Amino acid sequence: MPSAECTIGVIGGGQLALMLGEAAQMRGLKLAVQAAKAQDPAVSLANELVIASSTDVSGTKELSNHCVGITFENEWVAVDALMPLERQGVQFTPSLASLVPLVNKLTQRRLLDDLLIPSPDWISLAELNPGSPSLPSGWTFPVMAKAACGGYDGKGTRVLRNLDGLAQLLRNVEPNDWLIEAWVPYEQELALVVSRDAQGRIRSLPLAETHQQNQVCDWVLAPASVSQLVEATAYNIAASLLTKLSYVGVMTLEFFYGSTGLYVNEVAPRTHNSGHFSIEACSSSQFDQQVCIAAGLDVPNPEFIADGSLMVNLLGLGSENGDSLDERLTKLRSIEACHLHWYGKDEIPGRKVGHVTTLLSGTTAMERDKHAKQMLETIRKIWPLPLNW
Repeated sequence: MPSAECTIGVIGGGQLALMLGEAAQMRGLKLAVQAAKAQDPAVSLANELVIASSTDVSGTKELSNHCVGITFENEWVAVDALMPLERQGVQFTPSLASLVPLVNKLTQRRLLDDLLIPSPDWISLAELNPGSPSLPSGWTFPVMAKAACGGYDGKGTRVLRNLDGLAQLLRNVEPNDWLIEAWVPYEQELALVVSRDAQGRIRSLPLAETHQQNQVCDWVLAPASVSQLVEATAYNIAASLLTKLSYVGVMTLEFFYGSTGLYVNEVAPRTHNSGHFSIEACSSSQFDQQVCIAAGLDVPNPEFIADGSLMVNLLGLGSENGDSLDERLTKLRSIEACHLHWYGKDEIPGRKVGHVTTLLSGTTAMERDKHAKQMLETIRKIWPLPLNW
């Protein structure tokens, strides 16, 4: 087993890699980063740095010379191209084989179908007649279109409201790289971050409720106000996926929940925005889980150490906001109950540039919801959502 002073590598230099680096420091671990540019957030914590895009295999080979193993900030990696490195002994966490069906939404959907895991009805865009497109029998508009690879924060997704929108999409994209999903009526959006270590032991953060604006996560409340049956069902779905893939690392599942049941919306083979609350609210954060697994250290159980938690994303604002960036950050830091995480990115409107977490008090869901609404209002008065983004 590696010592606590070993170096772990991470492909990607954004805010997820930054928070992985912070978790590594707390464990006495060193960090090697493969970042696209020297200004990326995680570079400030890197003990070793390789400047290369996440799909640059030569960069990853160089990264492997500086660490005991490599993990990923996101799924935008050239999995097939990395296979020779894995065969040469480079340790990837998760393994490349377990990533193959997850990095593409088409293969991800087929995996869920094979495991009989409920997810929205879907069809590849390539299966439609481009000259006279129509929806499958029983479907109605609106429908959701998704790029098979590379989508995030509303990018790579489109809501199609009529046949004209569907025909326009067919004309402007490569159909083999897109799918469309039937619209799922839901009451809540939920997210579950889980981990599986090399011994096959599965651990789980509390199930969280997520709220979106313009298909970008606005805020996250944990624990979610759902029944024990829903919690158990979400966990069992996650455990079945982890076990089927012999997956080692952190995985996130996003769900729709409503009167028709619980559906998997998407699976992310990594740490996730919906799990940021765990840094302050749990005894072991999602990043600590990933760091321990990647380094071969004992993995603790991530227990809640608060009644609940609210995480609020900070999106870049345009010139319409009256306060300067420094004024907004100063005001947030002055709120004793708030934990500010600033990523050090340029403030582009709509871009995630930081988040704020606050621990909630209240033994009931109603009490926690009341506290969360008060804190959300306080934070949004200082840092509103951007206009017209």
